[in-house]
Amino acid sequence: MSNFVYARTETIMSIEDVSVAYPHPVTGEIVPVLKGVNATVQNITRPDTTQGQIVALVGPSGVGKTTLLKVMSGMAAPDTGCVFVGEDLHPVGCGEIGVVGQKYPLLVHRTVLGNLVFAGMQAGLTRKEAKEAAAGYLEEFNLTEHQDKFPSQLSGGQRQRVAIAQQLICSTTFIVFDEPFSGLDVVSERKARDLMVRISNRAEHNTVFVVTHNVTSAISIADTVWLMGRDFDEQNKPIPGSRIMRTIDLMELGICWRANPLETTAAAGVIRDIKQQMERL
Repeated sequence: MSNFVYARTETIMSIEDVSVAYPHPVTGEIVPVLKGVNATVQNITRPDTTQGQIVALVGPSGVGKTTLLKVMSGMAAPDTGCVFVGEDLHPVGCGEIGVVGQKYPLLVHRTVLGNLVFAGMQAGLTRKEAKEAAAGYLEEFNLTEHQDKFPSQLSGGQRQRVAIAQQLICSTTFIVFDEPFSGLDVVSERKARDLMVRISNRAEHNTVFVVTHNVTSAISIADTVWLMGRDFDEQNKPIPGSRIMRTIDLMELGICWRANPLETTAAAGVIRDIKQQMERL
């Protein structure tokens, strides 16, 4: 059980009965990818602390995590259902939730500063406002000395930080990371995890979603885990259409918000349990 005093309060995201189906590339048959996905994110409050949220979305390959990511961020419309965000729970719009993909889609012909200014202006800021916002993120993410470099001149970790700053200029509350630990060495991964925690705690309603296969890294920073999977029929064959099978509250288990959450007794059990479930799904 958690030793921290906290409360879950108002809902700031609601995924309601989301389903998506695509034509099979060979047969043309319509095949469900997501089926009746439901989940909520509630604001977390702690006394005398600005506490954001980190939700880890885990599941085996091909289970539809990327499809759900696209629906959550407004990049794709579901066949049924809807995703609602914000204090007023309005339908999510395209560009309202920042997405940091695996390949960090920066503009190769623009400098680091140019990428951030362009993102800000695309989000509706004036050039002056975009430059001011960019300068702030460059300083916060230790990128000021690299502002005149092009993406090809940066390390993988530096490109990731630029991509994060780019998305934060456009979307200050919700941000999704798609496989953020892929290809990073141990030191870079630790820095990436620390950065995600900082981003989540910059403001009370900030919510970071981490879509990953790396269960251990997810548990090290998340407060909530969504485990995606499929149901099975009587012959133990998977039924097309994935959903969130289980929500794991790491706060209640006393795992999160500690200096070394993976060293807690509960963390090892949760990691083992999730990995075993993923193998069955």
